[in-house]
Amino acid sequence: MTTESVPDQIIDEPFSSALSERYLVYALSTITARSLPDVRDGLKPVHRRLLWAMRKLKLDPAGAYKKSARVVGDVIGKYHPHGDASVYDAMVRLAQDFSLRYPLVEGQGNFGNIDGDNAAAYRYTEAKLTKTAMRLMAGIDEGTVPFRSTYNGEEDEPEVFPGLFPNLLANGAAGIAVGMATSIPPHNVGELCDAAVHLVGTRDARDETLMKYVKGPDFPTGGVLVDDEAVILKAYVTGRGSFRIRAKIEREDLKGGAWQLVVTEIPYGVAKGKLIEQIAGLIGDKKLPILGDVRDESAEDIRIVLEPRSRTVDAQLLEESLYKLSDLESRFSLNLNVLEHGRTPGVMSLREALLSWIDFQYDVMRNRAQWRIGKIDDRLELVRGYLIAFLNLDRVIEIIRTEDEPKAVMMAEFGLTDRQAEAILNMRLRSLRKLEEMELKGEEESLLAEKGELEALLGDEELQKAKLKEELRALKKDYKDDPRRTAVTPAAVTADVDWTQMIDKEPVSVILSSRGWIRAMKGHVDLATVPEMKFREGDEAAFHFHAQTTDRILVVAENGRIFTVGADKLPGGRGFGEPLRLMIDLEGEVEIVTALPLDPKAKYLVAASDGRGFVALGENLSAETRKGKQLVNLRKGAKVKLVKPIPEGADAIAVVGENRKVLVFSLEEMPELARGAGVQLQRYRDGGLSDAIGFRLEDGISWAMGGGTRNRTEPDMTPWKVVRGAAGRMAPQGFPQSNAFVPPVKKNDEAQD
Repeated sequence: MTTESVPDQIIDEPFSSALSERYLVYALSTITARSLPDVRDGLKPVHRRLLWAMRKLKLDPAGAYKKSARVVGDVIGKYHPHGDASVYDAMVRLAQDFSLRYPLVEGQGNFGNIDGDNAAAYRYTEAKLTKTAMRLMAGIDEGTVPFRSTYNGEEDEPEVFPGLFPNLLANGAAGIAVGMATSIPPHNVGELCDAAVHLVGTRDARDETLMKYVKGPDFPTGGVLVDDEAVILKAYVTGRGSFRIRAKIEREDLKGGAWQLVVTEIPYGVAKGKLIEQIAGLIGDKKLPILGDVRDESAEDIRIVLEPRSRTVDAQLLEESLYKLSDLESRFSLNLNVLEHGRTPGVMSLREALLSWIDFQYDVMRNRAQWRIGKIDDRLELVRGYLIAFLNLDRVIEIIRTEDEPKAVMMAEFGLTDRQAEAILNMRLRSLRKLEEMELKGEEESLLAEKGELEALLGDEELQKAKLKEELRALKKDYKDDPRRTAVTPAAVTADVDWTQMIDKEPVSVILSSRGWIRAMKGHVDLATVPEMKFREGDEAAFHFHAQTTDRILVVAENGRIFTVGADKLPGGRGFGEPLRLMIDLEGEVEIVTALPLDPKAKYLVAASDGRGFVALGENLSAETRKGKQLVNLRKGAKVKLVKPIPEGADAIAVVGENRKVLVFSLEEMPELARGAGVQLQRYRDGGLSDAIGFRLEDGISWAMGGGTRNRTEPDMTPWKVVRGAAGRMAPQGFPQSNAFVPPVKKNDEAQD
């Protein structure tokens, strides 16, 4: 390479503009040539090329199957220069009757199943086109749509399929492009035809009117659409929204008063195998204790049996719980983002999508008529030439026998065109019979009549409307044996289920040891009355409190994280229990500050060792996951000191520091936070917070004296009452040496409930 040629090959431009320009080309290619369907035939290029390749291979519905590998090879070799796996995956989906409402490919072999199993490799399966696919391509050889060269210029392919089948809405589509996506559910062809007929007659029809015909999505797996009319209408008017789909569940009564729930249809897009695993997981994890068992008794039809734990279980509660906790209720999003005229992406309403498809069918109708008129003119030219030959048969024969250039002589003598003269010269002798002449005259009359009808059709919009309506009604009639599968039954959104209804309410005594082993004894018992209570060597009770099996146990760690565990899930009182860290994700070096039954309606005082704190609502302290959630944002070196309920009616907070100074201030000065660091409760020069408590100011504060009796020693706390954040003053005379308002629990002593 010479020095002079270098500058000609280097373009000096900013990197940002070069990158954006090239990325824009890629983005447009992804949007228009890969991911978004065309509003006219509802197909992406890969689907269109698949069907076209199968048609070229003559894989008609009445014909034989051919290996899928042959089809995939033709597609990627001639039309679609992409990977074979993506092409075969697209082909498999076109053949799955649980994915497409009206499959376009008829498969033979393993094309996957509703359980979620994958299809066999393309060397094992075979395929051919369905009648619906042939209908979608009907008229493609009649000049109805333009063709373009394939990527290598060796062949031609159609830009769009012309057939009268609303594939975009009938089969739906899904895809992700650059910066946009599409998600269109399938619909019933009969309903779409009725809506289209109405639009043909009343082009400015409102969306509300169209919804009288199109009830909503019609999924191949059935199910129940439970959204109300307003939600469905809004989604179709805007082109964006989502639909709630539930499984079809029926109750079967058994002998002896027993019963079971049977699932016969599942939501679209949910794999049956994974659904059953999910429900079985609810049983194994005890997240749905009123469900006893799940069985798959499916054969050709879906049949999932759900057995309650007992016959006394409320069937409606079980059903609602399953909708809430499993994919027996799911959502399908609507994003009617399509390519208009194969070029411009945009979100359409149901009315706009149908109108675009109807306008395209008008174009197809006119193109077909013009193409047919051209064919008629060509044929009439030949027929008229034949008739001239019959009228002058003897002279024509003489010219052919005597002239060296009979074609030119006939053209000059009879005024024939080149095509007419050539056709006469190519006539067979058997065509010279009288019957042939009569047939030609009849054909001429028939062609002229057909041409007149086509010209009238092209010049009259009302005739075009009438013809399209007739074709739409015929289309609906062809699919009358396939009624709507998805029922439309509005139902309220499943409310938060009261899980305590699923648990038998029984008293338990929860014991959490200092080493983090937890257990729950039946009944409300006092550790002092259970001499056989044993702990591991070197371990002892750290927290002991009474609860119910319906309670959630709040566990607070010194790092500010909180966890909640169901009391019904705690191990029994026999043995040493189980490590609490098996139930929650808590680091081994992090200590547990407190454990107590959570009251969602109560308020809790939260305080850290550096004297900062806030008030938290009980309803915000639930953390059901193993990881829990962060409640307190701690400063460096600080730890959570306490989380304790504030008594009902309390109006003041008392704080005592490690320096034995007590401070009392109004509860109103404390902020209520869902999480955070809080505010300064008491100021310290050395040390930190020792304890805090909520109380009624008029009642004062009492504490346990020697012998364990509770004595009110300081009814008037006014001398200690100042603003929040002060240093405070020395504790009252006789204040416990433990420096706590409530004495710590000692071994074999019962903690405060």
